[in-house]
This record gives sequence, C-alpha cells and structure tokens, in this order.
Amino acid sequence: MLGVAHFPAWSPHPDVWLVVTLLGTLYALALVRVGPRLAPPGGLVSRAQLTWFSLGLLAMWAVSDWPVHDIAEKNNYSIHMMQHMTFSLVAAPLLLLGTPGWLLRWLLQPEWLFRTVRTLARFLPAVVLYNVVLVGSHWPAVVDVTLHNGLAHFAAHTVIFVTALIVWLPILSPLPEIPRYSPPIQMVYLFLQSVVPTVPASFLTFGSAPLYHYYEHVHQLFGLSTLDDQRLAGLIMKLGGGLILWMVITIVFFRWFAEEEGGYTPRRVRAVDRELQELQEMGLTN
Repeated sequence: MLGVAHFPAWSPHPDVWLVVTLLGTLYALALVRVGPRLAPPGGLVSRAQLTWFSLGLLAMWAVSDWPVHDIAEKNNYSIHMMQHMTFSLVAAPLLLLGTPGWLLRWLLQPEWLFRTVRTLARFLPAVVLYNVVLVGSHWPAVVDVTLHNGLAHFAAHTVIFVTALIVWLPILSPLPEIPRYSPPIQMVYLFLQSVVPTVPASFLTFGSAPLYHYYEHVHQLFGLSTLDDQRLAGLIMKLGGGLILWMVITIVFFRWFAEEEGGYTPRRVRAVDRELQELQEMGLTN
C-alpha cells in the first residue's frame, strides 16, 4: 500500500522559466523591431493586447511551474488534466487576444504555413483537430510515454498549445485573411467543441478501474484514491472545459444580440453574407 503523500517541496524548473521568458522577449522584440515596419499607423499594439498577452503568459507559467507541474507529474492525474485545460482554454485564447494582426501575419510566413493554418482553422477541420488532440493526449499509452520521457512530455504540451491557438482562430482571429465566424456559427462551433469531449470524459468519470497505470504507483494528494482522482479528471474535462466554452458562448450571444438591436448596418449586412457563405461551405444550404 502506498504511503501518505506530502505536498511537493519547491523545486526549480528553469526550462519553464526559459520558455516563458523567451516568449515574452520575442513578443517585445517584435513590437520594437518588426512592428514599426509592418503595423498600420497607430496600430502597433493596444494596451488591452499587452494586458491579454501578459495574462496568457502568466496562465502558462502558473500551470507549468511548481507546484502544479510537480503534482501533475508525480501525484494527481486530475491536476494534469487541469493543466491541459488551462493551456487549451485559458492561455491560448489570451495569447491570441494579445497578438496584433500584423504580428500574426508575420509569424505565419511562409505561404505554405499560412495556407495550412487557414485550412485547419475552418469549421470541420478545427472541430476534428481539437478533439483528436484532446483524446490522443489523454490516451493511456500516450500519457504513460509522456510521463516517463521529458522530451515527449514537452512535445505533447507543445502540440496541445499550438492546436489550441489554431482552434481559437475562428473566434478570436485578428486577421481578415482568416476571418472570425459570424456569431451564430461561432456559437454552433463552440457548442460542438464543448459536447464532443464529454465522450472521453465519461470513460474517465464512470470507469470502474484506473486507466493510467503510472498513477497507480504514485502517492495521491488530497486523500483521493487513484480511481477517484481519475473521476475528478473526467469532471474537470467535462464540466470545467464546458463551463469556459459556455461562458464564451454567452458572451458571443449577448454581443450578437446588441448588434442585432442596432439594426442592419453595412457591417451587419457583410456579416450576414459571411454566414450564408459559411453555411454553404458546410454543405447546409444550396
């Protein structure tokens, strides 16, 4: 029988500090060196964008450093799940909100990269991509490999994070070349992204035996058994992730409602045209 688990003592994670510092430094350098050449007049970066980007880095650091990192790897799978949900549903959209359009356009060079991202950010590819990565990153064999191999673990987190950035583009894209979906399509898109994960979450929540052998051989914190911790992880995936997405759906709805109340302005007419085009691309209209 495993002994009593103790809260992990502080331990440095210089790799995490390096990644977060590097991202912040590159962002600042881009604003100073690249922005003056590419940004439109008066459109280098807003105070809100600086705030969003800083909060995104803070969220990334908070779940990658001690103690979250240590508990996720050495004690509780539920904390591991919370870590992944934060990467996908908190840090990624915040960083995207903090990225000016000119900077994202510059980052998506060369042309093949831009075309690839634009294709993956379409409705069906994005829904499939997010859920394939979500299921794959929590597949027992994959989890076991990443927890025993630091490089594989870093690669998995990178895939999760980059995928999340692409998946949020239909909602938060700053580029007209990769336009945001109209509000009704955004709500359908987010609804699907919140519903599909309930399937793998159910396997975790209602499973009768632990799926992750690694966590059967470590000390659980918070007085949880391995199976209870796994069930908590399923609830975090289903309810925690769903809550965030439904909060975004609510925001989109009320903004759309406010626009509708404003009447059919030229901007609204263009949005309706985009809605019809999107429905045609999805095969829902003739």
